[in-house]
Amino acid sequence: MDGPCNCQIVGISPDPLPARNGDFPGTDRVKCPISPPRAFFPTKFAPKCGGKGKSLRYVPDAVADRVRAIDLKLRLALRVAALAAVCFLAVAAYALFDSDRVARAKASRIAEIVARDISLQQAQAQWYSLSPDRTPDLQRVAAPLMEPGLCISYRDKVGAFRQGICSGALANETAAPESFAALYRAIFHPGNPISIPLLTDGETAGVAVATFDPATQIGQSWREASRLLSIMGFALAALCLAVYAALARALRPTHAIRAGLKQLEANDLSARLPRFDLAELSAISDVFNALAQKLQATLAERNTLTRKLIAVQDEERRHLARELHDEFGQSLTAIAAQAAAAAHTAQRQCPPLFEECRGISRTTAGMMETLRGALVRLRPPDIEELGLSASLESLVASWNGVEKGRTRFDIAITGNADDLPPGVCASLYRIAQEAITNAAKHAHASHVQLRLEAGHADIVLSVEDDGEATRGGLAPKAGLGLLGMQERVVSLGGTLRFERRAAGGARLVTTIPNTESEP
Repeated sequence: MDGPCNCQIVGISPDPLPARNGDFPGTDRVKCPISPPRAFFPTKFAPKCGGKGKSLRYVPDAVADRVRAIDLKLRLALRVAALAAVCFLAVAAYALFDSDRVARAKASRIAEIVARDISLQQAQAQWYSLSPDRTPDLQRVAAPLMEPGLCISYRDKVGAFRQGICSGALANETAAPESFAALYRAIFHPGNPISIPLLTDGETAGVAVATFDPATQIGQSWREASRLLSIMGFALAALCLAVYAALARALRPTHAIRAGLKQLEANDLSARLPRFDLAELSAISDVFNALAQKLQATLAERNTLTRKLIAVQDEERRHLARELHDEFGQSLTAIAAQAAAAAHTAQRQCPPLFEECRGISRTTAGMMETLRGALVRLRPPDIEELGLSASLESLVASWNGVEKGRTRFDIAITGNADDLPPGVCASLYRIAQEAITNAAKHAHASHVQLRLEAGHADIVLSVEDDGEATRGGLAPKAGLGLLGMQERVVSLGGTLRFERRAAGGARLVTTIPNTESEP
């Protein structure tokens, strides 16, 4: 992985409080775990971005490729089109069957007319005493009956062909495709002759036969079917467009629903949906508004509780700092004084004990230095009096003094950070303090950069290091104050994001809304 791995903290497991948090007990910890805004209920962390054993689950910013969903309007329009196409095909099939029925009925009617005319001619021949074997004249009946592809004929009573007339197909007629012709022949069997018997004095004197040329009948059916299918095709396209337009108009409120869901995703719980004309969408709107209202109320109650817990936590921290200063500090001061007196006495009366007394003094001085550091962390400088900028600069300067060049700490402040509310300033200081402590003790970095940008809309605090790629860096772990930082950020309505680069280094970014810019 060449680029940075951008991850976001999405939940905190309610693990037991560790005995130590960084170097000092109780730093940025409370007894009620609070999850961040994007996860309204506690969740378990599982390592997804980084090595095994992480207590966090990192979700990449770039969402994995999803199966592309089909637009609802398009899906419904396609289904309507498929149903309409089936109906149109059924109509076309009915038209073909009706065409064959009409052709057979026409052939039967023509054969019946021819039979009557021949019977009439034979009766006239008997009246005029003509030869009974005289062949009837089909020309006089053929003129009004003949049409392209029609054949009429006369057979005597023994079935011998006596006379026939056929009409050819038109030269400019379009032939049907072979596939259509084969299917038509298989289903309808065109070209079957229609025979009508000739009755003279109650006896059969022959038959009149009428038939249509199969190719002509198939061609005519093809032309009728193609015209019908063309009309149906245009009708189907118009129907699809009409259905799509109607669905687009009916589903237009879904854009408002989607916008509302995106507002919820962005932690804007003030999103509300209007009433819609459709009953189904109105039900969705009611459920959405009720859920958003409950979430907003729940989040507000949780943030209020978190701020109270943090206030109690800070008060406990200040009380602990006073106890350490008044009791433990005074005891260390007394030990240092007694060790100095003992060293002075040993130097004159028992020189072998002088170095032991000096060792007690050095140990006491180290404990005093450790106690001072603990007091600074438990009870930060008066931010209301000094201002957030000066307090952060003092914090960075103290770490530069502690590290003595092993790790360089820099700070950059943009905007007027001293005008922020006291609660926001205190939380930002605590977050910066914990993040710098983690970077200094666990990242093995040579450079740590603290940035504070007090913008008009948001306040962005970031701590970035160039630590080793195999180290955790700023990666939050249980016992490193992540829970405290997350609680403070959530109580202020902000987000906490962790980013790690594969080549080494990490970045912790806190974004908090600037309530000073709100009217």
